[in-house]
Amino acid sequence: MVNKARQGRDFIARHGETVYNVAHRMQGNHPHTPLTRAGFAQADAMGIALRELLGPKPALTLWASTSGRALQTLAIIAEHLELDWHAARTDARLVEINMGDWTGRYYRDVAQEAPDFMDYEYRLYRRPPPGGEWYDAIATRVSGWLADTDADPGDRLVITHGMSSRVLRGVMTGQDVLPQFGAPFAPDLPQGSIVRIDHGVETVVHRGSGDISHSAPA
Repeated sequence: MVNKARQGRDFIARHGETVYNVAHRMQGNHPHTPLTRAGFAQADAMGIALRELLGPKPALTLWASTSGRALQTLAIIAEHLELDWHAARTDARLVEINMGDWTGRYYRDVAQEAPDFMDYEYRLYRRPPPGGEWYDAIATRVSGWLADTDADPGDRLVITHGMSSRVLRGVMTGQDVLPQFGAPFAPDLPQGSIVRIDHGVETVVHRGSGDISHSAPA
């Protein structure tokens, strides 16, 4: 779903580091796992980068996942941009993958039970989590969000998550569906990263400080 007709650019951002990330626990669509001090610093850096790019009080529609970590990240960015956080819109279709029975579990414990559960080349799960969802379901819900918000005026900022943002960006830039995962994916980026998508073309405008080689993917 590459919408080259939408008027305005989309800035898609991954939230800052959380207490679950640093503990290597599976967050999934957990409603609230607070940012760490590093996560707050990443959000600060995101706000500074966007202010340098867009200036103060830009004409920017604010969107976020309903998860607390996305809203915390957005609050800090909005302060840098001198925008009203209370004007932000939320949508549950932007939340992270539902990890089902694995939600809250440590990655090391899951790896002991299912050593091949991760595809480390793509940094994706090889199978749906028990009681959770698969990537095709994420593609369906973010595509629905895109269709319903197509009339948003001008530029917008969207704060979302690791895996859901990769699917969202993959849909928006017309990436091929990876048959083993059932969805299109954009490249993985560290927490605190921002991309700009303009008429289906993605550019990284700020690379977060998270260590992508060691951080949990969600």
